[in-house]
Amino acid sequence: MSPVQHRVSGAALSFDLAQEMDTVRRELAGQSGRVARTLVKEGPLRITLVGVKAGGTVQLHTADGPISVQGVEGEIEVDANGRIWTLGPGALLVLEAGVPHSVRSGTGGFFLLTVVATAV
Repeated sequence: MSPVQHRVSGAALSFDLAQEMDTVRRELAGQSGRVARTLVKEGPLRITLVGVKAGGTVQLHTADGPISVQGVEGEIEVDANGRIWTLGPGALLVLEAGVPHSVRSGTGGFFLLTVVATAV
């Protein structure tokens, strides 16, 4: 993944998600699995746009703080706490800190990941 070429912190930030997804799509074409693009890194707040290729996965992991996963395009499946949530555009899932979770997509999809970091 290429280094971030935009501001990720400041008094006011604005993003065109369609444009950001186009950037991720170009990077994803040469990758396998997934590509993540940090949009915001301000204090404890992290917002990342993640694109997952058809058949791609994000392996099982945990986050130090609570997270939200918001479907933006396509469809993803989040596996957490012994349950699978299918998220499409507009769907939102929130998990407590430390909950092991993984992501996969059979058809490809984009989601916004928001993390509130406990240690900055």
